[in-house]
Amino acid sequence: MFRYLIVLAAVFMLTPSTAGAVDARDYVPPSFSDTWVEKGRPAIFDRDNLFEHINGEAEIYFPYGFEKLESTTYESRFNPDLWIVADVYKMGSGLDAFGIYSNYRRPDYSFIKIGAEGFVSPSQLLFYQDRYFVRVQVTGEAETEKRHLLDCARDISGRLPENHRPPPELEVFNVPGIVPRSERYVAKSLLGYDFFRRGIVADAGGEGVVFQVFMISAESPESAHRTLERYAAFVKSEGITARITQAGARAVLESADPLYRKIYAEQSGRHLLGAVRVQNVPAAKILIDKMRAKLENAGF
Repeated sequence: MFRYLIVLAAVFMLTPSTAGAVDARDYVPPSFSDTWVEKGRPAIFDRDNLFEHINGEAEIYFPYGFEKLESTTYESRFNPDLWIVADVYKMGSGLDAFGIYSNYRRPDYSFIKIGAEGFVSPSQLLFYQDRYFVRVQVTGEAETEKRHLLDCARDISGRLPENHRPPPELEVFNVPGIVPRSERYVAKSLLGYDFFRRGIVADAGGEGVVFQVFMISAESPESAHRTLERYAAFVKSEGITARITQAGARAVLESADPLYRKIYAEQSGRHLLGAVRVQNVPAAKILIDKMRAKLENAGF
């Protein structure tokens, strides 16, 4: 559902507000290539007035540490009815920037090597880099040549910090069996549960058997264990048997969920790893083992 809310926000962003227009600029160039020039001045939006630019969807960005949006519009020298709008969002961290970006992407999109990752279509280009999320889109016409969007995005990328690495947390999901580029970072209520404050979820499986795996990072092992206990208590409140057992140094919950059918979750240090909508529990455990090995090697 979150992904669809974001897409709706994109629809309403075709013409940026000039309420926050200023002379200073950090990320958007005054022009790019030989055919596109800025129409007016860039506009700066913060938490107090972001709603002026994205029409009521501003609250979606706030859990991801939104700080500032710099937006500008470019006009084609050869077609004054064709504009490109460039939006550069400064988020709380690299993981937060990925979180916003990941709710737009799909594994079958046309990906490009700009920033840490990006994708492009004839109507828009999105990428993230360091703690910045960038959206470049066409307005006035349905689409334009992709090269124009690429030129604009490359110019913006060159003005951002030179950090083209993805967040290290994503390496935990870089194992066979997890669908590449299906990871999403959810900054609030992962899986729709308030006791899962934030975490990463991805699709897994193959040959028509699809389930989800997730990772939640808490402040401490004690906090992670309390989160697992809250999950078990919720399952019990729904009339389902749930018991946390010990497997060496790991606390394990293997049960069912009223929304997500069979579940497997374990606490390892300050992290929770788990799988929902599981059809083959032994296969899910093998995948979680691989994720845990990646997590231990990552050392965070």
